Amino acid sequence: MAEQDKHGVLPTPSFDKPVKLLLVVAPFYRAIADDLIAGAKAEIEAAGGSYEVVEVPGALEVPTAIAMADRQCNFDGYVALGCVIRGETTHYETVCNDSSRAIQLLGLQGLCIGNGILTVENDSQAEVRANPKKMNKGGGAAAAALHLIALSRKWGASRKGVGFKPPSESILVAGDSNGSTTA
Repeated sequence: MAEQDKHGVLPTPSFDKPVKLLLVVAPFYRAIADDLIAGAKAEIEAAGGSYEVVEVPGALEVPTAIAMADRQCNFDGYVALGCVIRGETTHYETVCNDSSRAIQLLGLQGLCIGNGILTVENDSQAEVRANPKKMNKGGGAAAAALHLIALSRKWGASRKGVGFKPPSESILVAGDSNGSTTA
């Protein structure tokens, strides 16, 4: 049995309304990041979606950028991409654990995020996992985000449009009963 036959893979979801994702990339290992991006882009395009790509300095900044984008923009979902390779110090554990934990917490708040930050022991593990023709973890992270978006749309009415901020009048202020804001 081939390795990929051992894993259950859901079919790519379909959408009746446009879907737009933000790919947040930590490009410290540029070749790995480029492969992750290529896999993610292909998966999003296969679902008929669109995307923007932003880069941040490192994996620890990925969740912060996602949180900022969620507050200030109007994406349906997010794909976290990057690579952390074990070194000689405990910095590896800090970066892996804290970036993963922050992404998970954002997801628990309702954001649709696919986590494609690789945490590996060496370059060769990273290359295999990032390569779109091999393990394609960038495509897998995009697929995860797309599936979460599909669930979100299935279970709740969309409160966001695509690619723009809602008018400030639609934001409820604590203690305001009529839904308008005061400036």
